[in-house]
Amino acid sequence: MEDPELAAIRAARMSQLQQQQGPAPGGNGGEEETKRAAEDQMRRDLLATVLDSAARERLSRIALVSPERSRQIEAILLRMAQSGQLRGRVTEEQLIGLLEQAEEAQSKGAPKKGTIVFQRRKGAFDDDDDF
Repeated sequence: MEDPELAAIRAARMSQLQQQQGPAPGGNGGEEETKRAAEDQMRRDLLATVLDSAARERLSRIALVSPERSRQIEAILLRMAQSGQLRGRVTEEQLIGLLEQAEEAQSKGAPKKGTIVFQRRKGAFDDDDDF
């Protein structure tokens, strides 16, 4: 399922990072940090191969304003790339479409902002009850 070119890039980058870091001085803390840094670098490399320059720039601007939204879109893009759903590089227009779809999916469950919802309930003092 995975593109062999991406797997080769990922493996080369991982070995490069391991050589730069060197052996961790006795402890799991350095090992975890190295692993996290390697995964982060792999994620950036994969996004660089999936996105064209305009889309990459837009995603970085989104990350400045809303880091959570940026991570959400990055996760979607990475899943799509790993499952083979992406054909070629993602353009800025396609990224905008993906952002709109994510916004619609998120706002689907919640009422729109500025909308007031009234719920009328029958109480003890309703006019319906005549004695």
